[in-house]
Amino acid sequence: MPDLPTVSPDPERERPSATFRDHWQRLFPGLSVTILIALASAFLSEHYGAPAMLLAILIGLALHFLAEDPRTAAGLDFASRVVLRLGIALLGLRVSVAMFTDLGAPVIGMIVAAVVLTIVFGIVAAKLLSQSTAFGVLTGGAVAICGASAALAISATLGSRSKEADQQMVFTVIGVTMLSTLAMIFYPIIASLAGLDDHQTGIFLGATIHDVAQVAGAGFSVSVPAGETAVFVKLIRVTMLAPVVLIAALAFRKSVSSDMKRPPLLPGFVVAFLLLGTLNSLVTIPPVVSDWAGTLSRWALLVAIAAVGVKTSLPEVFKIGGRAIGLLVAETAFLAALVLAALLILGL
Repeated sequence: MPDLPTVSPDPERERPSATFRDHWQRLFPGLSVTILIALASAFLSEHYGAPAMLLAILIGLALHFLAEDPRTAAGLDFASRVVLRLGIALLGLRVSVAMFTDLGAPVIGMIVAAVVLTIVFGIVAAKLLSQSTAFGVLTGGAVAICGASAALAISATLGSRSKEADQQMVFTVIGVTMLSTLAMIFYPIIASLAGLDDHQTGIFLGATIHDVAQVAGAGFSVSVPAGETAVFVKLIRVTMLAPVVLIAALAFRKSVSSDMKRPPLLPGFVVAFLLLGTLNSLVTIPPVVSDWAGTLSRWALLVAIAAVGVKTSLPEVFKIGGRAIGLLVAETAFLAALVLAALLILGL
């Protein structure tokens, strides 16, 4: 009986599935770690009231030893870069042009001026405290715009993926989250002592507290109108993320040495953010879609910050020093004083 010819598998037919399977196997260990940290952080946050972002980064820091395992490296990198950009881009569905028109030109002008002046203050103060300009932009942007989310987005555009850059970003996320929690407690008291009405209190809280969750907590602890206004103003600040990230990308793109890969002129996740914001302005997005996008964005950012925490050494973060802490506190105080003065003097 003659031997039957052997049929060898077609490499062109098997390559795509094999490539996908190999890629997924490389990503799974590290990515699964970050997802588990995110789930644990959300659980602890729901039951004990601590900010989920802060819990995710602290748990990640405690598991830093996993970053030294080559099996987790690819997944951690994927979570800290790709998943991060997805989370930032989806924030675009929470903003629209209608938000600007509803709030009024004077308040919009005050919010924009406060964001710009806080970042400028951060750059100047960073120089005075012997910190880098990039660190001033990172901390100033995080304080001025939307806390941890802004820190992640701005850090992704600064053109440096060094350990020092990651440590500065982790420090900023921890710092602004803790300061935001303190602001949630004390800023309503300050607003009451200053004699602000509910509308002005909402503007003050929305324009000064770093993270959305703490803005809502502080606003609704005063009254429903104050809470609604606070969240509305906070989302206006979120829209400033795209232009600030674009300007940072343009500014720091020139400072990257010729032997390093330059960051893109306009980061893809910023383009997606703008497109989704435009879409939300032109058509009515079903509430269920908007809610799902917001939930996915929050989970993506939680997974990303968990990955950054795992990749960062806590002792190295502490080496950043007291001057960096002073910088964050000074920026926070500057923003609060600026907005409060504008409300009292201009009567917004």
